Amino acid sequence: MTHLTNHLAGQAAEEAVEADYVRRGHRVAARRWRGSRGEIDLVMRSDEGLVFIEVKKSRSFARAAERLSRAQMQRIYGAASEFLAGEPDGQNTALRFDVALLDQSGQMKIIENAIGF
Repeated sequence: MTHLTNHLAGQAAEEAVEADYVRRGHRVAARRWRGSRGEIDLVMRSDEGLVFIEVKKSRSFARAAERLSRAQMQRIYGAASEFLAGEPDGQNTALRFDVALLDQSGQMKIIENAIGF
């Protein structure tokens, strides 16, 4: 796959995940939010708080999950901490970290609270 093809596939995956969360009552807080420590694919808001979502697409769910490294989890956590600086409750904001896995057929698996520190 070319870089452009990968980019477009990733963007389509993120849009599918966003639509799934919106259907379940979440609102978009940010897309591809970038801080000095890293990028977060999606930040969704619900009545319970914020959901930081990392989207991974590959041939299979297992292959997609393997693409999430410990270093990347640390970057996501750091970027989320930066994002929280702009929230009214700051670091005390209720939140969770989800991972959305997509396989080559477009099937989706959401793992809530997938990243914990």
